[in-house]
Amino acid sequence: MASDLPTTTAEITATELADIIAELQQYRDRLVHDTTDAIHKARLPKAKALAQLEPELLKIDAMMQDLHDRHAALIASN
Repeated sequence: MASDLPTTTAEITATELADIIAELQQYRDRLVHDTTDAIHKARLPKAKALAQLEPELLKIDAMMQDLHDRHAALIASN
């Protein structure tokens, strides 16, 4: 998803960036929800399974922080 982003902030509008942030947040929420459901159905230890998911969530959170920073920079430059 993030690889589809333009490399410079001049190539994307603040509205487009806000939409991308919202989509990434929805993906993160769905990933956590679906994983939690699967853990419950499989009767696995929740803490252990979520710990395995943590590295992916950290990557998503880092991408979202970068996007928020880019969005703030776009807003400030206008």
